Amino acid sequence: MSKVGIITFSDGRPHVHQELLPMNRSFQERLVKKLMEAGHEVLVADEIPSSNPQAVQAGKKMQENGVDCTIFNYSIWSWPQFTVLAAQFAPGPYLCLSNINPGYPGLVGMLAGSGALDNVGIPYQRVSGDIEDGSIFNKVNTFITAASCVQSLRGQTFGCFGGRPMGMYTATTGTETWMEVFGVDVEHIDQWEIVRKAESIPKSRVESALSWCEKHVGKIAYDGKQLTPEILKRQIASYYAVKELCGEMHLDFCGIKGQPELTNNYCTMDVAEAFMNDPYDFDGPKEPIVCSTEADMDAALTMEILKKLARTPALFADVRHWHADYAILDLCNSGQHATYFAGGSFDPAENLSQVIFYPESFYFPAGGAAVHHLAHPGKVTLARLGRKNGGYWMAILNGEFVRFDHATNQEIMERTQIEWPHAFCKLDTSIERFIDLFPCNHIHAVYGNYVEELKLVCENLGIGWEMI
Repeated sequence: MSKVGIITFSDGRPHVHQELLPMNRSFQERLVKKLMEAGHEVLVADEIPSSNPQAVQAGKKMQENGVDCTIFNYSIWSWPQFTVLAAQFAPGPYLCLSNINPGYPGLVGMLAGSGALDNVGIPYQRVSGDIEDGSIFNKVNTFITAASCVQSLRGQTFGCFGGRPMGMYTATTGTETWMEVFGVDVEHIDQWEIVRKAESIPKSRVESALSWCEKHVGKIAYDGKQLTPEILKRQIASYYAVKELCGEMHLDFCGIKGQPELTNNYCTMDVAEAFMNDPYDFDGPKEPIVCSTEADMDAALTMEILKKLARTPALFADVRHWHADYAILDLCNSGQHATYFAGGSFDPAENLSQVIFYPESFYFPAGGAAVHHLAHPGKVTLARLGRKNGGYWMAILNGEFVRFDHATNQEIMERTQIEWPHAFCKLDTSIERFIDLFPCNHIHAVYGNYVEELKLVCENLGIGWEMI
């Protein structure tokens, strides 16, 4: 899972350090054991620092081994400068952890050490308690998950196919801003590359993928106009093109403008976007590659964060409509949802049996399949990165995807756009508060509760957050 560094600090007086060394080591061993049981890779300092040079060396070991985060561990009084010196080299984010050891002032050491970090402007989190206590361990594990997410963003590359869509300010931001805040580079790519690459995909490969779709997708509603086997093959080839371009250009995640150039003149990117985000494709299991529609950069970055936290695909949708009679928010966009959400499963057969490929609507004259389904029920965490006066923040909220009986589901979807995918969401807030605070038209979600992790991600990135 994550590579975690641990530096346990000691007293700078040699006789105190030596007398309490066995105790200090025992607390460190308990922490290491718990983290390894949770599946983390753990790296400890060669020595428990009791001098400035040892603190520096401990920090350098963490740096040289590329840990995702560093835990500063305190079970006795330790000299505060050791923490500051180690932090000059050990990779952040940092957690200052105080153990339960009432006969010795470990809490004092943690507060003094972390206070010193405050003095020199180094951010961190604090936890105090027994690592064997489930609630305490959950806090530590939440920190690790969030910290690893932030660290893993650094050095990633986003591929922006096509640029700003239809005048959306909320979809595009400057490359220098992303590098400064998130450590992510942005590669701008002409959409023509998708067309060029798609035309070079071997026909046999495309035919095989089409047969796979016709075998596994619940229904393909060919209409002889907007959706034909030839147009669907063009969409499949476009998927392979985007996937291969991501590999060739070393893109970690991406977004496709689509409208209006491709949707007017080539085909829609619905199939490509759905299967890029899926944990499988026509050739078998794979790692999901976040791909946002309308080249929405902040959407893709929100989804990348959610994917890293949940280790599942992340949803992209428009905030389409509030159905007051059912008290649900209809999250619906032109074919963007990964088919994973149809069944909430990593088994394509379970999901695709609930999927229909409908012909695209009049919005998209080039035609293609819209990847229709209704999201599987379950508790979800929803989020969106937004900007105010150029500064980033994140909107976070809880909700639940729900379904009704088949007739009711159909009636609700037909009110808006039946051919597109839907998620019916019960919000854990009022629709008035949501409308008042949510930053844009696109929203993102994963199954499960990752609110605390998202808060820590924002704090580690130095951006604000608000629970809606």
